Amino acid sequence: MTDAVAAIPEETAPVPLLEPREGLPPVVADETALAETVAAFAGGTGPVAVDAERASGYRYGQRAYLIQLRRAGAGTALIDPIACPDLSALGAALADAEWVVHAATQDLPCLAEVGMTPRRLFDTELAGRLAGFPRVGLGPMTENVLGLSLAKEHSAVDWSTRPLPEPWLRYAALDVEVLVELRDELERELDAQGKLGWALEEFAALVDAPRPAPRTDPWRRTSQLHKVRRRRQLAAVRELWLARDRIARERDVSPGRVLPDAAIVNAALAMPLNAPALLAVTGFGPRANRRQLDQWLAALQRAREIPENQLPPAAAPHDGPPPPRAWADKDPVAAARLSAARAAVTELAEQHNLPAENLITPDLVRRVSWEPPATPDAESVAAALRALGARQWQVDLVAPVMAEAFSTPAE
Repeated sequence: MTDAVAAIPEETAPVPLLEPREGLPPVVADETALAETVAAFAGGTGPVAVDAERASGYRYGQRAYLIQLRRAGAGTALIDPIACPDLSALGAALADAEWVVHAATQDLPCLAEVGMTPRRLFDTELAGRLAGFPRVGLGPMTENVLGLSLAKEHSAVDWSTRPLPEPWLRYAALDVEVLVELRDELERELDAQGKLGWALEEFAALVDAPRPAPRTDPWRRTSQLHKVRRRRQLAAVRELWLARDRIARERDVSPGRVLPDAAIVNAALAMPLNAPALLAVTGFGPRANRRQLDQWLAALQRAREIPENQLPPAAAPHDGPPPPRAWADKDPVAAARLSAARAAVTELAEQHNLPAENLITPDLVRRVSWEPPATPDAESVAAALRALGARQWQVDLVAPVMAEAFSTPAE
């Protein structure tokens, strides 16, 4: 196995990547320019580097506000998906190309919204994980593999800004400048480690993955919700969260900019009855206008009026096994199986120099440990893992060690 993290000697200082090699292209913001871009990329060759910039923390939702592409023979394109919201023609032009994306799970949903969906892809972040790199951000990967440094000072800016400042556009263009070269080096590294087949299975799974279903009770993801113990107070969190979400959607701003999570939890714990009492709650203050205060007070009042038998349950409903911390009381034998399986998976991941969660997801380990096959041999465990969506390379590696762990569970 090669040493992935030593691809570039430590004493070699990375070379700053400061300018796109063909200069900064104009932003594509009308149908004429888009048609020219589609034609250019349809005539390009080889993989196409794809990236998207969102306005997380500023705007509601995760839509793309800038899309960057680069392909041999076509150069780099910067596309404004607000001015050009239908990019299905571009997606069709790239249908037969392999897309090179860094952290595909972040970008694929917003690309699909504008009509761009890959048939094949190479995820350089996931490739870095499988190859054993300890830091898999685009900046560290580019430094470690190519010896080039990318400035990342604009990564968290408000990409919904118009017009976009030139330094931001330069940053965005550079994100796809060497992505294909990074892909090629990582492919060689994975092949040398005997992991290229694993990566190809993972990439295919990303392409074929269905769109995630809407989350059940998304309000339960409110930060610090663990402080809320009473069901009436949970109802207050839910009503405040729903009111905030409606306001954020109407104003197209990030919900946290309307009201922080901590303020929602504090108000639910205090259950203030009037505006002065609400203003005294940490997270609310003199900047809150009267209309906003009335909306929050109305949400709290709705929570007070919910019948007892309609209050939200203390724990979120789920279709899987109970939380692992409860296993020792509910089923000590299952708890022992889980402990043994986790230890076996961790050891196997260390042997192959990759994160345990990429070897097999913790959820699958829990599910099979909670309800193992009647005869928990390697073949039966393999069938259980496949039924839950594990890739074949994962099944081949993990099933034998889990079956062995089940036969001799930890005390």
